[in-house]
Amino acid sequence: MARGVTTLFTPETVLVAARDQVSCDLAGEAAILHLGSGMYYSLDRVSARVWSLVQSSTSFRRIRDTLLAEYDVTAERLEQDLTELLNTLLAERLIEVQYDSAH
Repeated sequence: MARGVTTLFTPETVLVAARDQVSCDLAGEAAILHLGSGMYYSLDRVSARVWSLVQSSTSFRRIRDTLLAEYDVTAERLEQDLTELLNTLLAERLIEVQYDSAH
């Protein structure tokens, strides 16, 4: 669970996997090791799909649209679940919000 902090993502929010982690695919699921804390995490298939999308900088909109195309889920439910997952990954320092220095 996220540690009591909730970030509201806009469609343009850009997310990327943190540098201080390593991960691998485990039969469609994902295993992640945070190098700073030594904590190990596992993600189910849908969460692992999100993880694969944040391996390179990508927007919340792109993640949402990709998942809507791949899974039978309402946009409202997907956005709620996606926001919860991304907040958890952020709280655990596995992903970062990437800010464009030009703005």
